[in-house]
Amino acid sequence: MRLDHIAYRVKDRNKTSRFFESTLGYRVGTEFQIEFDDDSTADCLALAPPEIRNSDTNLWTYFSLQADPNGSHLDSVYGAAGTIKSEYHAPPEIFVSDGPEGSIVGDWVTHRNNIGGVHHIAYQVDNVEAKMKEWQDAGYVEFLSKEPMECPGLRQVFTKPSELTGVIYELISREGDGFCADNVKALMESTKDH
Repeated sequence: MRLDHIAYRVKDRNKTSRFFESTLGYRVGTEFQIEFDDDSTADCLALAPPEIRNSDTNLWTYFSLQADPNGSHLDSVYGAAGTIKSEYHAPPEIFVSDGPEGSIVGDWVTHRNNIGGVHHIAYQVDNVEAKMKEWQDAGYVEFLSKEPMECPGLRQVFTKPSELTGVIYELISREGDGFCADNVKALMESTKDH
């Protein structure tokens, strides 16, 4: 499991984006608008971290060459001669949205003194349904939907704000980076009152 993204709902997505770009080296990956059935909108920016990921391999595990100071055979411990399996956790993507008064995002920001803040924290998991069951069986959280939302290569679900931390969590499994506008719309609608 790793931190996948942090989602902010703010008054001015462009100003917030410039902050992350200039201070932490993020770059705009995708920009899109969500249109809701009540004709309100949310404008969204997906920011990519400064590190470049290799999509041809497992994104989070790599083998690195390692000198053997004792002259023993590392392959008996690590598998491949002279390599050590290492975990690499790139910074999370950042998702920033804003919206006019009367919209899901705009009203959420208004209720937080027109500043907004972190809406949810998303963790990447191997199997969303299995993790949902684990968390529910332990009594940790309630989910806002019975099933994950799906787009090609992407499965996501939100919790209600946790009684343990006050945070909304998202469980996500994905192939590659980025977001799906249809899922974003459904996820925003599922958290309208949270």
